[in-house]
Amino acid sequence: MPRGPRLDAPGVLHHVMARGIDRQPIFRDDQDREDMLRRLSDLVCDHQLKIFAWALMSDHFHLLVQTGQRPLEHCMRSLLTGFATVFNRRHGRVGHVFQNRYKSVVCEVERYFLELVRYIHLNPLRGGLVSDFDALDDYPYTGHSALLGAIPRGWQSTEPVLERFSRRLGWARAAYRKFVSEGVLLGKKPDLAGGGLVRSAGGWNAVKKLRQGRESFASDERVLGGSRFVDEILREVNDECGYAARSAPPDLHSLIEIVCAACGVTPVAVNAPGQTRAIAKAREGIAYLWVEFFGQNGRRLASDVGLKPSSVYKAVKRGRQERDRWIVLLNPPRNVARPMDG
Repeated sequence: MPRGPRLDAPGVLHHVMARGIDRQPIFRDDQDREDMLRRLSDLVCDHQLKIFAWALMSDHFHLLVQTGQRPLEHCMRSLLTGFATVFNRRHGRVGHVFQNRYKSVVCEVERYFLELVRYIHLNPLRGGLVSDFDALDDYPYTGHSALLGAIPRGWQSTEPVLERFSRRLGWARAAYRKFVSEGVLLGKKPDLAGGGLVRSAGGWNAVKKLRQGRESFASDERVLGGSRFVDEILREVNDECGYAARSAPPDLHSLIEIVCAACGVTPVAVNAPGQTRAIAKAREGIAYLWVEFFGQNGRRLASDVGLKPSSVYKAVKRGRQERDRWIVLLNPPRNVARPMDG
């Protein structure tokens, strides 16, 4: 059965999973793992994601993330493509590294946040990567060790997890560890990988009735939450100003017109030789939105904004410094889920 389009919006909590093709290892050694962690750190430092929990297994990985203004799809494309390129070069192979597309499940924060943190961080124990629960405390390739302070990760958002246990750091860590240890006896809990829509909406008959507009909900694997949360997701998806509709790139010429109008210049001036401060700003905004925010090809952009192909990515970097200014031009919609604090 074909899967429906992604569900996403700024501030939404996602459980993300990606697996190696044919269940082949995607982390053959610690160098592979460290490369993935560097890429996750870059996404956080660039304000594209917040990461609350994560685990690197041998043939797959789990993330619990909150999206920012850049769609999850574009963040994951950057993450997986970059990792796969280096992985193939290091190991002398060609072809796909990851199996199909990654899986993402939109999650209701208050109901499932801590359950998902525990589920994800117990994966190395359940997968046999560590010998026992005590060994998990110091295991470097899951966020559990960062939450306990054993291996600090500046890019991991630990405060939103720990503050749910106590305002005092020592007590919070102790209570968090006890909570995770209690999960060892609960089993794998496959329901946390998806299925909330069917469970909450009343079964497959109810799911069929929920089909509206372009969003058919042919699968139940994209939402984990209660009925009210599901209703909010449905309303957002069918809102003509919804984020899902804006995650696709606009026509390039339309984007150029929008940014030029905001900068007080004309598209003709942007494409002509010469440069004023306003023209430079417009080029930076267009480059950032087209290449980084929407993940499109920079070479196509070069001739339309009067830049050499080699200069496009320099403009992207400068445009990133004012990302909020450019993103607001796209008129992003309201959130479908309450943003996490911290």
